[in-house]
Amino acid sequence: MTGALKQACVMGWPVSHSLSPKLHGFWLEKYGIPGSYGAMAITPEALKEALKMLVDRGYAGCNLTLPLKETALSLMDAHDESCLMSGAVNTVVVEQGRLKGFNSDGFGFVENLKMHNPRWSGDRVVILGTGGASRGVIASLRAAGAKKFLLVNRTPEKAEKVMKQFRLDGEVHAWTQRHAVLEGATLLVNCTSLGMTEQPPLDLDLSRLPKEATVCDLVYRPLVTPLLKSARLHGHPVVEGLGMLLHQGRLGFEHWFGRDPEVTKELYEYMGKLAA
Repeated sequence: MTGALKQACVMGWPVSHSLSPKLHGFWLEKYGIPGSYGAMAITPEALKEALKMLVDRGYAGCNLTLPLKETALSLMDAHDESCLMSGAVNTVVVEQGRLKGFNSDGFGFVENLKMHNPRWSGDRVVILGTGGASRGVIASLRAAGAKKFLLVNRTPEKAEKVMKQFRLDGEVHAWTQRHAVLEGATLLVNCTSLGMTEQPPLDLDLSRLPKEATVCDLVYRPLVTPLLKSARLHGHPVVEGLGMLLHQGRLGFEHWFGRDPEVTKELYEYMGKLAA
């Protein structure tokens, strides 16, 4: 790497929608770090060469977004357990010419949850959807002390595989059972894309969910999803998805630029306007 300038980027296809350059740019400016963070539109077929290019050009690493996260797993020289748990890589660190993969989704989720509701309970956790982000969330919740998991998925067979993979104490439920399964839940997490801008809404009857249960949504566009609006009307503590994005970005930033950045109210408001 030439000089003191450290470089990182986000790769995806497409990638123009990514808020990561704004997030890392905010932190670089705030801490006065000589570095840059850009965006590269890379197809899954071109990912291997693109990662080699990062090494050749002296990059500190990159973030990966859809549809590259699962493809990247087999391209790493090393990876930590978070990648194996989720089956995906969203953070790549270049160390002495080698690529090390991480998945910070679960870390970001739990840090965001603790920040917005430190009194959350994992006694009975309902998870909607069992994709890559969901697996990262489940692994981190279990590590944080969550006890029983109820996985709800359109394809119960996929949820059964996740249940076995993590050796969870819990149950698998079909999508048609999503209303009834809320009874007695202490934490509800939407890991589907339902409710996202330009996606169908999430049809969920919250009347069976205990008032003290926390409701989380991984979707952050819109910032306050229909699920979270409904949860607030029902009196539930809610946790927005934007905070997960901000906290998961900390892991890469610390590796690449040498500082664990803060997720402040100022940052949340700045990124919230961009996500709106």
